[in-house]
Amino acid sequence: MKRPAEKGSPIKRIREAGNRINRFLRRNADGQESAAREENPDHNAKHTPKEKRERRVSWMFLSPSVIGVSVFFVLPFFVVIYYSLIDNPVQHHFVGFSNYIKVAGNSAFLQAAGNTLKFSLVAVPLAVGLSLLLAVVMEQKLPWKSRFRSFFLSPMMVPTASVIMIWQILFHFNGLANVFLGHFGAGKIDWLKSAYAQVPIILLFLWKNLGYNMILFMAGLANIPRDQLEVARLESATEFQIFWLIKVRYLSSTILFVTIMSLINSFKVFREIYLMTGDYPYGTLYMMQHFMNNTFKSLDYQKLSAAAVMLAVFMVIVIGALFLTEDRFGRDLE
Repeated sequence: MKRPAEKGSPIKRIREAGNRINRFLRRNADGQESAAREENPDHNAKHTPKEKRERRVSWMFLSPSVIGVSVFFVLPFFVVIYYSLIDNPVQHHFVGFSNYIKVAGNSAFLQAAGNTLKFSLVAVPLAVGLSLLLAVVMEQKLPWKSRFRSFFLSPMMVPTASVIMIWQILFHFNGLANVFLGHFGAGKIDWLKSAYAQVPIILLFLWKNLGYNMILFMAGLANIPRDQLEVARLESATEFQIFWLIKVRYLSSTILFVTIMSLINSFKVFREIYLMTGDYPYGTLYMMQHFMNNTFKSLDYQKLSAAAVMLAVFMVIVIGALFLTEDRFGRDLE
């Protein structure tokens, strides 16, 4: 028998199909939780001697890593916090938040923080969005798919110094980029000493990170249950609905990981900028790592420590917000 034609506007039909998919996902998640409870009725019971012994063995294997992280990461971070609250490493006079106030009013810090924030706000969404788009395209049956994957992964094998030489040739005042723009009647641009200085760096960042991110997304797409995709198609869901309501939700943890890694890598772009422009680049390329390095050279440990703590707090807030967002979208899939 033919299904009766759906009534209402296209937007209403799309919402109804999306609601059906959401109900199916919730029913599936509830069924998995109930099955797990039936298989483990004594989950909350006391641990057996064997489980206790296995837990002790696990902690024995973990202890070297825990000790190493504590000694080389956790303890130095508390030392940095201590230095940010004193006047100097010799007298050790407690000054409270005075160093933080000085750093917050420092023009070089504000410029570096603003440039880094602008770069991350542009580069990170582009890196995540374009790599996800590439992964979806590569999921299709395309000729020479393996060659395309190798092409996007090749930047990971190229030394940074070689990449910088290529980029200097491309974006020199008489470089290939200006030659190409000249065919369209555009004037020459001094890319690394103008308001467009971040454009070559963003392109370099995308060129280096898209391939790695794409592989992560392709792995996530391969782990999506195919039966749920088939059910969605039987429910007359469009490909866009399947992508947005099922694939993106199952990829929420992968998107979180890729976003965090891209955000961290956006703070590491200092290496490429330093090789291209040196300690004091054009204003729009003066990043947080430039400020940190120049402050370290002047031996101003208090200002350096305060800036490092402020940067760490900012990163914790951003990553915490990303975790909360991922938990909201992927809650009924766990």
